[in-house]
Amino acid sequence: MKDFSLIEKKLGLQFNNKNLLTQAFVHRSYLNENPDFGLEQNERLEFLGDAVLELVVTEYLYKEYPEKAEGELTNWRASLVNAKMLTKVAEQLGFNDFLLLSRGETKELGKARQYILANTFEAFVGALHLDMGYAHCDEFIKKHLIKNLPEIITSGSYKDSKSHFQEQAQDKIGVAPAYKIMKEWGPDHKKKFTVGVFLHDALVAEGEGYSKQEAEEEAAKKALEIKKWN
Repeated sequence: MKDFSLIEKKLGLQFNNKNLLTQAFVHRSYLNENPDFGLEQNERLEFLGDAVLELVVTEYLYKEYPEKAEGELTNWRASLVNAKMLTKVAEQLGFNDFLLLSRGETKELGKARQYILANTFEAFVGALHLDMGYAHCDEFIKKHLIKNLPEIITSGSYKDSKSHFQEQAQDKIGVAPAYKIMKEWGPDHKKKFTVGVFLHDALVAEGEGYSKQEAEEEAAKKALEIKKWN
């Protein structure tokens, strides 16, 4: 069994309920091989943490940038809470060493692992909220995640393909793109999605990904190329 006191020490946190901390790292696949483990997998904590994360980031942006319009703040928030950024922060915090995965999932080191890490970060925030409350989550998220905002703004990386395609579509033809799931397949813990992006009910492009958001971003990227709106 992994020693979760090491992650507490690294983060300077002391959980009252150690089971909540452990549960944040329990992937669904681990319980398939260890049905008597005694704790649930982390998806309910992830659901809670996602909401807490979004609120903390939204509140911070609202208070710190009163002169900025909603659209720009939305793009900044999306860049902070997307899977790529959450994976990066989870890796920096050493979460990879504490994941409880099936033997097969342990060997997976590509995009599937990145999404597991991103989801675990959200689950950790959910566990932290239940154990210590909103104020501790606020402090944790500002310290480890929101610190990346200046780099996001300076580099312009918040201008993702989905946002860019929406701006171009509204500017050129006066309509907002619509996204629709065309297909989903694979086991629950490693589901993949195909999403189509439409303009005036006409399919422009399709994208694939391990989340709906990733598939939408890929579809928008292809749509920009097809329309030559880059």
